[in-house]
Amino acid sequence: MEAFNLTPFDPSSFILKGIPDLETAHIWISIPFSTFYIFGLLGNFTLLFVVGKEHTLHKPMYLLLCMLALTDIATSTSIMPKALCIFWFNLKSITLGGCLTQMFFLYMGSMMHSAVLMTMAFDRYVAICNPLRYATILTNARIAKLGLVCLMRAFLFVLPLPLLLSRQPFCASRIIPHTYCEHMAVAKMSCGDITINKMYGVVLVFVIIGLDLTLIALSYGLIIRAVLRIPSKKAHQKALNTCTAHVFVMLISYPTFLFSTLTHRFGQGIAPHVHIILANLYFLLLPTFNPIIYGVKTKELRDKVGKYTCIR
Repeated sequence: MEAFNLTPFDPSSFILKGIPDLETAHIWISIPFSTFYIFGLLGNFTLLFVVGKEHTLHKPMYLLLCMLALTDIATSTSIMPKALCIFWFNLKSITLGGCLTQMFFLYMGSMMHSAVLMTMAFDRYVAICNPLRYATILTNARIAKLGLVCLMRAFLFVLPLPLLLSRQPFCASRIIPHTYCEHMAVAKMSCGDITINKMYGVVLVFVIIGLDLTLIALSYGLIIRAVLRIPSKKAHQKALNTCTAHVFVMLISYPTFLFSTLTHRFGQGIAPHVHIILANLYFLLLPTFNPIIYGVKTKELRDKVGKYTCIR
């Protein structure tokens, strides 16, 4: 593979090493990575197409699913094309501007993903706890406004990450042991003081993600309280079944995101290649499984997908 090294030697660029200690296996690692990426794109674009074509699906829950699909497409696409170039063609060089741009869209997508999950929890709360007023509380226009607020929140909170790094002086050795420009991996290449960068990164994770998780927990606490007041066990099951897909997605999303983010700061004992593979899988498995989970658990969506794909 070294003979096929097309990486230009630009001293102002960074070098993305890929997966440390597994460079010889890059071509084999690329097979499951590219497979997950393609299936993720296919599943999410199918969801967007079906919801767009079917007017009966123009409801708040499905609009939120479309937002989730768009964030999944954005986050996986912000890293996978470059990762595959590293695996297939040994194209490891990336400019500072390209690195910061990738970082911005990656973390903005992640923050947006968390915000959409929080909004979906509120949607389930209204649907179960206040079903008679659901249509008046959560209109399509209100969901669009909530989506815009989530987008603006992600933009404003993530923007300082690349701006702070752009002011840092970087050392001669610019080899990043990663497949993409992870914030702390890039910050560690700096010759300057990165205390503010570290603090802001931790605040971003614990304040924003912590706030979202708190609101999600509050929503589900109120949902459980409302369900327990229903006398019928069958009604219990029916109400909780409407939340299972959302719960599954959250159980996949938050633990893996927090593990990936905090390992660079506190996980010195974890092997680098293990951390990097898991970090990449986080951005691949979510886009792949989210459409499947919601397609399996939501009969109305499953029937409409079957109408266009001949899968019944």
